[in-house]
Amino acid sequence: MADIEKNEGACVSVLRRIVTFAFAILVLSAVIWAFVDSIPLATDEYRIMAFGIYGAFLSVHLVIQSFFAFLEHRNMRRGGLPCSYTKSVALTISAYQEDPVYLRECLESVKNTQYPPDKLRVIMVIDGNSPDDQYMMDMFKEVFANEDVGTYVWQNNYHHWDKDKAEKFYSNENPYDSQLNTDIQWIDPQQQGQSTIYEGIDDLRYQGDVNYDNMINQRQVAQGMEMDHRRHLSGDQLQEEPLPVYTDIEMEDPTRQEIETVIRKHRCVCIMQKWGGKREVMYTAFKALGDSVDYVQVCDSDTKLEQLATVELVKVLESNDRYGAVGGDVRILNLSDSYISFMSSLRYWIAFNVERACQSYFDCVSCISGPLGLYRNDLLQTFLESWYNQKFLGTHCTFGDDRHLTNRMLSIGYATKYTARSKCYSETPAQFLRWLNQQTRWTKSYFREWLYNALWWHKHHLWMTYESIIAGIFPFFVTITVIKLFFSCHLWDIMWVLLTIQLIAFVKALYACFLRGNMVMIFMSLYAVLYMAGLLPTKYFAILTMNKSSWGTSGRKKMVGNYMPLLPLSIWWGILFAGLLYTIIMMSLCTDCRLIEMEKTYLIYGSAAYISYWVLMVSLYWLWIKRLCRKRKDYYDVEN
Repeated sequence: MADIEKNEGACVSVLRRIVTFAFAILVLSAVIWAFVDSIPLATDEYRIMAFGIYGAFLSVHLVIQSFFAFLEHRNMRRGGLPCSYTKSVALTISAYQEDPVYLRECLESVKNTQYPPDKLRVIMVIDGNSPDDQYMMDMFKEVFANEDVGTYVWQNNYHHWDKDKAEKFYSNENPYDSQLNTDIQWIDPQQQGQSTIYEGIDDLRYQGDVNYDNMINQRQVAQGMEMDHRRHLSGDQLQEEPLPVYTDIEMEDPTRQEIETVIRKHRCVCIMQKWGGKREVMYTAFKALGDSVDYVQVCDSDTKLEQLATVELVKVLESNDRYGAVGGDVRILNLSDSYISFMSSLRYWIAFNVERACQSYFDCVSCISGPLGLYRNDLLQTFLESWYNQKFLGTHCTFGDDRHLTNRMLSIGYATKYTARSKCYSETPAQFLRWLNQQTRWTKSYFREWLYNALWWHKHHLWMTYESIIAGIFPFFVTITVIKLFFSCHLWDIMWVLLTIQLIAFVKALYACFLRGNMVMIFMSLYAVLYMAGLLPTKYFAILTMNKSSWGTSGRKKMVGNYMPLLPLSIWWGILFAGLLYTIIMMSLCTDCRLIEMEKTYLIYGSAAYISYWVLMVSLYWLWIKRLCRKRKDYYDVEN
């Protein structure tokens, strides 16, 4: 009976793969045909303005996406989800050279989280253990002074440590180790999430764990260690059975046990460890927790949580066992710092409350954002090693930790959700260059994870397949369209593409105003130019440098020193300027390229409308946003 059910499950899986693949080919073919064919559905009497099939397709896509987002928000507003307050939660904070003001706000908000203290644990791991990083641990101890606090300054981390010291430690701990091959490497045999190699002679079997991506060659193990290992066997067996051959496994830093003890013993813990990147920091918290909690919440050190943020996330996971992870609504903390941060605040709202809300309706949110997310810990522990050891083109991945964590959850067939009832406020780059670096890093992880996500489309709703294809090819079609029109020899074509982009952005902004109930979303229509001038060329640079790994965005205490993202912008602007110059020259030299009288009229009125719109919106921004928003003035003195 079990074999029959297994065969039926395999057949269903194969069938779903076939259907999903066929659907993906159908969607891709339809979109490419609509783009290439360029059949006008509507045009004016002079055939100067036209609206084609591809434009209609994108418009319908936006309408459908907005509709399902509206339905999901309606479900959220109904509320009514209970919370048992029986699930234990570990709230983990990743910190790296954080602005003291943002860090204090983060810690204060975590302290004020409304969840039973006996069910909530707080763990902050600092990526760095130098004296310059000490202020973060000091602030943690200050904020949680009245709590059960444990701290530890770790000279290593889980994957980078002094093997010589560890070998000396094991030699002192185990008398049999003196007989061991000095090249042998050991790990904790109880470590979860490991692959297992079994070896034995006759009826005896022995096992050794190996890292997910880090298996090493077999060697012989000396007699002494085998005697130590076999003390659990009977005396007769010890005398009769020959010693088996073992597999080498990787040795662990002995101080890791101290880290795990501190984290499991105290309610509030702060760890400073050797620098290794954000994924290393997250791994430390996840690994040390083990199976000691039900849920794991992720949070960044620049994030300010609302008091009910954790409760609302827990409610969602408790409501359905199929839900493996849930993310909340991330708002911008420093929206008044600059035009870039303000526009980012609007873009965040659209990304979460339209795009991810729509995905949530179909139980397939593509990214549980790092500042606010909750995972089932038992599931997370099953893919922890594979998540950490992710490689792309032979390079160990460091950025995109949140997106890959979400993808891992989707890969095992569990649903991912979004709730706008759980909110937080996070810092975003206020300077253009730092924003470019951030967007480059995010774009790298997006396209890398797009490839991985495609492997699991068949396990989820067809919407995930459809939206992935549309979002994946959109930047390339936009690039082709813009370049084609800029080199079309007609100034009106250039103006027409600018007007069309602005019109679509304006309509989308109006819908956002309706959904949010706030007219500030009208400024979202200005994001289109920021996308075209800055974000679009950055995508190509990100693709070309996808295997370059780093934090991407520098710590908030340091100035940005990476100017490379300006290179693709310079090339892009050079191409557009060349197209404009080419069009002007051709119009002056070629009679076929010269404007007809009606085109001149359209160009004049179109230019006037476009410029007037921007003058109006910039004036509103300056009067409404820039003048009325006050910046925060509280501070924390690092020196004290």
